[in-house]
Amino acid sequence: MEVREYVALRKEEIRASVRGLTKKPRLIIIQLNDDPASNAYVRGKLKDGAELELDVRLDKLPESTSEEELLLKVKEYNEDPEVDGLIVQLPLPKHIDEAKVKLAVNPSKDVDGFHPLTSFVPCTPKGIVEYLEHEGFQFQGKNAVVVGRSNIVGKPMAKLLLSRNCNVTQLHSKTSEEDKAFYLAHADLIVCATGRLYLLDHHYSYKPDAYIVDVGMNRGEDGKLHGDVEPNLPVKLQTPVPGGVGLLTRLALMENLIEAAK
Repeated sequence: MEVREYVALRKEEIRASVRGLTKKPRLIIIQLNDDPASNAYVRGKLKDGAELELDVRLDKLPESTSEEELLLKVKEYNEDPEVDGLIVQLPLPKHIDEAKVKLAVNPSKDVDGFHPLTSFVPCTPKGIVEYLEHEGFQFQGKNAVVVGRSNIVGKPMAKLLLSRNCNVTQLHSKTSEEDKAFYLAHADLIVCATGRLYLLDHHYSYKPDAYIVDVGMNRGEDGKLHGDVEPNLPVKLQTPVPGGVGLLTRLALMENLIEAAK
């Protein structure tokens, strides 16, 4: 099933589950940047919220907001019993310590899944695993390759796949070309999250029954969005860009929000 179809199906199920709640789950998004990618992502979250009849609100602060002011704002929402979920949209301006802000969010409201004590699975890995499960991918004992080691996708993705009993290999910028080719050729599942246009292409060998998940979002010379993986590789399933992992991430965020509200 295409990602868009799967997301539409899940949204129908979520709408039905929300109707049974006495209060609409409320999500607050604090945004301090005017980054075009972030703006598009926030618009998507607000749109999802409206579609699912959830109470999603944006609190957009000036980029000049001090770290102290931001932390006070976070504290205010942490203490507000009407707020179920709270996220601070990344990236943050240079003068603000991202790690400090992540730790300031109440773990029980951290629907992004970034706080070390949160019970929520980070949205991108969660969305990917749930979609693969729906598509019939059997995790146990499979060779999974994660390309990239960011704190937002690469590391939590590897951890989640390990918890599903995959044999996980993590590749990164210091992996030799020879090793990279070897691991890709033996992978049952490849998740690529590097932010490098077409890092994986037809020059590598892949298993014909491999699943490839493309987390990359790169603006090409044509002005359009492209992934980290060249389209139409000879594999069983490959997620598109756009219209792939971004939708799964947003869906997982709304699922985490409902869980927080319950």
